[in-house]
Amino acid sequence: MVKDGIPFVIVPLAIALIFAYFGFWIFAAAFAALAAFMAFFFRNPARETPEGPNLVISAADGRVTRIENTGEGMLVSVFLSPLDVHVNRAPISGEVTDVRMFKGKKRPATSNEASKTNERNAVTIAGENMSVVATQIVGILARRIVCRCKSGDRLERGQVYGLIKFGSRTDLLMPENVEVCVKVGDKVRGGETIIAKLMAT
Repeated sequence: MVKDGIPFVIVPLAIALIFAYFGFWIFAAAFAALAAFMAFFFRNPARETPEGPNLVISAADGRVTRIENTGEGMLVSVFLSPLDVHVNRAPISGEVTDVRMFKGKKRPATSNEASKTNERNAVTIAGENMSVVATQIVGILARRIVCRCKSGDRLERGQVYGLIKFGSRTDLLMPENVEVCVKVGDKVRGGETIIAKLMAT
């Protein structure tokens, strides 16, 4: 479990113990169930990140909802339900060259407009052969983006660098000359699923 989830587990667990002490078992069970869900939500499972050159790995768990050449590059969007793992992982190895937070709305993250209108945090990673922008986007339930990297940091492919609390979306903007390895509707796993491969020029 990521450390951000500790208060969300301890508080309802403490309340559950208080209710249990006074014999209010229904309330105790309800808060114990809430604590269990929070531990589940903030889980950080180990992942086996694929090795090999020119691979772009999913930055998040979820379902692919959009694949589009935007003119700026190839965009792949992954929607995270409240049941998905919510940590974000670096899609490539490289240096963080820019971290930029954009204020915005909290509309449904499934909408394509969310990439431009919703509150979001864009992390640009410059790898050996390409740069990738990983954008954390809030949705209706999401209330906070956590990003632990800054410009100048070095990230390794599959490394956890942040999370989005309670429902969200993650976009990957890649060079146009990538071969996308997923399709809309696919279920992907952060740090494990190959999203795209850079094609030889």
